[in-house]
Amino acid sequence: MIKNIDIADARFALKNGAGSDAVHKDPQYAYAVTHLQNEQGQRGTGLAFTLGEGNDLVCRAARFYAETLRGKDIETLMSNFGSTFHALANEQQFRWLGPHKGVVHLGLASVTNACYDLWAKQRGVPLWKLLIGLSPESIVNTLDLSYLEDVLTREEAIAMLTEASETAAGRMGILEKGYAGYDTSVGWFNYDDEQVRENCKRALDQGFEAMKLKVGSADPKRDIRRANIVRQTVGDSVKVMLDANQQWNLPQAISICNELKQMQPYWVEEPTHPDDVQAHVTLAKAVAPVKLALGEHVPNRVIFKNYLQSGCAGFMQVDAVRVGGVSEFITISLLCKKFGVPVVPHVGDMGQLHQHLVLFNHIAMGHEALFLEHIPHLKEHFLHPVRIENGVYVTPQEPGSSCDLK
Repeated sequence: MIKNIDIADARFALKNGAGSDAVHKDPQYAYAVTHLQNEQGQRGTGLAFTLGEGNDLVCRAARFYAETLRGKDIETLMSNFGSTFHALANEQQFRWLGPHKGVVHLGLASVTNACYDLWAKQRGVPLWKLLIGLSPESIVNTLDLSYLEDVLTREEAIAMLTEASETAAGRMGILEKGYAGYDTSVGWFNYDDEQVRENCKRALDQGFEAMKLKVGSADPKRDIRRANIVRQTVGDSVKVMLDANQQWNLPQAISICNELKQMQPYWVEEPTHPDDVQAHVTLAKAVAPVKLALGEHVPNRVIFKNYLQSGCAGFMQVDAVRVGGVSEFITISLLCKKFGVPVVPHVGDMGQLHQHLVLFNHIAMGHEALFLEHIPHLKEHFLHPVRIENGVYVTPQEPGSSCDLK
């Protein structure tokens, strides 16, 4: 059972412009870290991601949620975790501070992710192996499908997973092959043109076949110039994504995205305000065939449902350290599968947890294995950092979710 609880505020400075984008010019990567320790001394680690200031508030919320789990057996807890998640997410006073978003939901994400990590460690397997070995009913028991009943019932979720399980064996090869990564650090916003060019060359040498550039400059000509530098450097066969980090209003997004069409972006990410579903609908029609990617700042399954219903998103970037943790990530992945939209997670965890979740998405749910974002800046701080070989994530073998910090 869960005996000891510890919450840590972990913050890491970034160097030389790393992590910068059009909105966050000088970010600090930070985690609200939940540790849940059982009687055998095994410790589950859960992360929620922030950019520094306010991380302590998330830690306070995480402590509140974690204390409700003290004395509970992890196997019993996870056998019906969906009910626990629902109860915590709707705790009457904290719900007023959300609902299902902001500081309180990030706190819940940290605790939820610690539960999944401890579950896998107690079974002695990596998280991906635990998840793909569960029955469809057991997976759905860990989910909260409330407010989704109009598009995804419990029975439908079980049926989707059951159908996918019939062909799962044919997708197990990804474990040996590895999951492709894309380099998101070639073009941080504060990097100058020459640095972007050299980073692109380095990414090619490291085997990456996709990479991302930050856009959203005050002068759109800078974005256009830099985007063309990337395309000219890497050639036509490499996928190049552009990320505006919500900087543009709708008229700006329409104008600039249409000018960027010539360099053939694979997607344009977070082009405008993340709460404005209708703006994304208008934009998607105006800039077609360019596809939109979004989800980094979409906080919960309900808003993801609305985006999917609108048909404006070409890719969903749900992040398990941003929504309510692994449980809500899986729920949103099921929604995306039903609506036929690929899941390419944002990795506030630096890919540590998500390398497990994309394997589950592909094998157990039948999602296409596209690629997973790779950000290298915090590798030195993890006990078992992600391994990338020739641009591909090597399947982790250590028990748990790979989120333990040194």
